[in-house]
Amino acid sequence: MPLQLNLLHEEISQERQRKRDPLKLSMYVAVALAGLLALNYLWSAYRTLTIKAHLSSIERDWSKVEPQVTAAQKRAEQLNAIITTTKTLDQFIDNRFFWAPMLEKISRCVTPNLQIINLEGLIDEQGKAITISLEGTAAGREPRAVAEDFRQMLLEQVGKEQPAVKVEFRTLEDLDTLVSVGGNNVPAAHFTVSVTLNTGSKPPAPGPADRKSKSKKEEES
Repeated sequence: MPLQLNLLHEEISQERQRKRDPLKLSMYVAVALAGLLALNYLWSAYRTLTIKAHLSSIERDWSKVEPQVTAAQKRAEQLNAIITTTKTLDQFIDNRFFWAPMLEKISRCVTPNLQIINLEGLIDEQGKAITISLEGTAAGREPRAVAEDFRQMLLEQVGKEQPAVKVEFRTLEDLDTLVSVGGNNVPAAHFTVSVTLNTGSKPPAPGPADRKSKSKKEEES
């Protein structure tokens, strides 16, 4: 059997020892980690640049649209103000009181033997209460009855649209002087009538169901 001698045994052992050196292994691991960190940094930097570019694009688009949005917001505020003012005016118009129809009703109740010498009206804006004071003279064989007929007629005329109306005498007294009515001298009485009504207590308008029921009743009748 031939004898073999390995003269490089020590060098080979040293080379193997160098390859297994822990310091070198740790260096290799450190280099690998540094490479991974560098890749992560580059990836994060790329994402940051992409986000900044996207943000810049959005800001450019917004700078183009912003004047239109601002103008639209101002226009919306103006329209809301106009709508609020219109609602207020509509409410004021719907709730206002017309004196002409009331004067017409009063004129219908004045007979030839009755004279209105003073009329005063007062409106309470908060409670929507209206007070009318009528001062006049009634003449006839029974002047008090003439004044009472005037009060009843006034209550009937105003009560058609204002069910909660109150028509009351504040004063009613006979006069010592006679008044000529139709060529005859008759006794007279001085009176003051107070008319109180509330425009906020109007009866509700009939709904569709009420209207249908009324129409059916009218058809049946």
